[in-house]
Amino acid sequence: MKLITYYISTVIVLVFFIACSSNQNPFGTSQTTENLQNTVSQFNYVAEQFADLRVLRYQVKGFEQLPLKTRKLLYYLYEAALCGRDITWDQNYKYNLAVRKTLEAIFENPGHDTASSEYQQLEVYAKRVWFSNGIHHHYNHDKIIPECSIDFFKHLLSHINEAQLPLQPGQNKTAFIDFIIPVIFDTQRDAKRVSSDASKDLILNSAVNFYTNVTQTEAETYYKNLSLKTPLQCPQYGINSRLVKNTDGQITEKVWKLNGLYHSAIEKIIFWLGKALDECENSAQRDALKALIQFYTTGNPQDFDAYNIAWVKDTASTVDVVNGFIEVYQDPLGKKGSFESVVSVKDQEASRRIAKIGSQAQWFEDHSPILPQHKKPNVKGISAKVILAVVESGDAAPSTPIGINLPNNEWIREIHGSKSVNLGNIVEAYEGAAGHAVVNEFYYSDSVQKRVQQFSGLADKLHTDMHEVIGHASGKLEPGVLSSSETLKNYASALEEARADLVALYYLLDPKLIELDVMPSLEYGKAAYDEYITKGLLIQMARIKPGQNLEEAHMRNRKLIASWCFEKGQAANVIQQRVINTKTYFIITNYNALRNLFGELLKEIQRIKSQGDFKSGQNLIETYAVKLDPKLHQEVLNRYEKLNIAPYAGFIQPQLKPVYKNNILSDVQILYPTSFKTQMLYYGKNYGVLPAYNN
Repeated sequence: MKLITYYISTVIVLVFFIACSSNQNPFGTSQTTENLQNTVSQFNYVAEQFADLRVLRYQVKGFEQLPLKTRKLLYYLYEAALCGRDITWDQNYKYNLAVRKTLEAIFENPGHDTASSEYQQLEVYAKRVWFSNGIHHHYNHDKIIPECSIDFFKHLLSHINEAQLPLQPGQNKTAFIDFIIPVIFDTQRDAKRVSSDASKDLILNSAVNFYTNVTQTEAETYYKNLSLKTPLQCPQYGINSRLVKNTDGQITEKVWKLNGLYHSAIEKIIFWLGKALDECENSAQRDALKALIQFYTTGNPQDFDAYNIAWVKDTASTVDVVNGFIEVYQDPLGKKGSFESVVSVKDQEASRRIAKIGSQAQWFEDHSPILPQHKKPNVKGISAKVILAVVESGDAAPSTPIGINLPNNEWIREIHGSKSVNLGNIVEAYEGAAGHAVVNEFYYSDSVQKRVQQFSGLADKLHTDMHEVIGHASGKLEPGVLSSSETLKNYASALEEARADLVALYYLLDPKLIELDVMPSLEYGKAAYDEYITKGLLIQMARIKPGQNLEEAHMRNRKLIASWCFEKGQAANVIQQRVINTKTYFIITNYNALRNLFGELLKEIQRIKSQGDFKSGQNLIETYAVKLDPKLHQEVLNRYEKLNIAPYAGFIQPQLKPVYKNNILSDVQILYPTSFKTQMLYYGKNYGVLPAYNN
């Protein structure tokens, strides 16, 4: 489970200089890089802005001082991460790779009038597609349409050699153009990557490539029957497969594994994981990587459980890696795991803060406002630390989480525990890129603005810590209740994120954090409350087009909490809605009363999860989390537009450069690219390991 960041920051102008170098790796791919040694002492966090997106950069401080063995381990895991990124593209939509390879052919083909407005429009489209790992928006799931004309796009394709285009077998260039144009330009074709409209078939109305010729009812029945066979310690059935109904009506799974679907990518992932085994820090780390290789080899979801158990046990290693089919947000049924990888190294100093919180997990559980029968009597093995991300790929990039708590299988969490991390250098990059324009616009008074500006940095870190370390690890199901994905279905993700957020919010105003010496005063908790209510009821609407509802799980979670508390607190005037000079503000008048409301909602959502109460969960989401007030929505859009700040952000990844002597890896250097376009074309050339069409 990952906490997606929704920080909003201003744009910093960059001057950047590019130089290139080269090397080799065992697969013979080009190691052409951008050597971005900054020409100023201060690291430039912001690279560029286009459409509704900002592209940032982050540092891995101290990388050069790591032992060579550690840097080699990080490099091998880095390669394993990037070799899997094509899987995410194909998972998101069956023609994403064909579109990407077409765009790569256009931008790698010289001779275009790059100064023309239509070319610039196409370049923005390509960047948006690269950012979203496909032709649907990474957050609202709407199809992205180029602003250039179809005729211009055809003109570009007509000048490209047929061999450079991703033709299907037996297809010529003319037929390919006739095929690819509606895939890209038809606004009605596959218009939504993930549909959350419960009134329609969620699978048939979603463009994700997890199901073929299968209806929602058929898929739910298929997996329910599997889960009923093993209700205790049940594997995550379907986590690594495409569900397909054949022409004879039989439903089967195409498993993502070696010699199965996505073989060419998984083969390379296994190769690099195998190289990493020789550089492991300890036996626990080695056992986890061996178990991961076993899972990729067999495709058995029980082997995935074995890997997760081994991974949880590895608490001493400095280097860590998330690699596999992890989060289920892109599946409308919450079954299929999107590929992602996060390679990291521990931040020793910052980890002391999060470890203090993790060490008190049982205290937080015992003092939680949830019902006694839903509390864990013995919270298992929560391992918590702050990490420095070295590279992220797949579903974790370019848009990245700021916190991760895994594994997601609930029985493993209850018996073996979980690991929680805060991505410290990602949070630092957001802070480095941030300004005060949004705070000044949407927070009503000088005193509130000052508090948010002064205290929100640490408050945000603590929120992430509590969300991941305590929130996701808390609570238990009642006997006989199946997992949330089975009982709460398409509402499970939003409700789970709300539950974890509420745990964090409830304790952010607790003196216990002062006692633990992780928070100096309750002013930090108040700043967190100010941010959460204002973002949930106002600021996040800047991400949504007029007339649309909220569909993404994290946005629904924030809207649910803020709207529910606003309504339930009206009688006591806990949160005021006030209009000053035509601008709407939400003002907290009683922070302790708001904390009590957070506790009440937490108790109810935990009850819903613990009892598998679908109807109550559905009612909460549909009543408080989906619909936007059109007038207020338009006001937010108008106010936000004047700030000239893109509401979404993601990252260019650092690049690890291997140095070989006599075919032996003798050094690993780190570079910080500045050009998003250059990195995306480089990735396509060097890590484009899957064919355009994966049937």
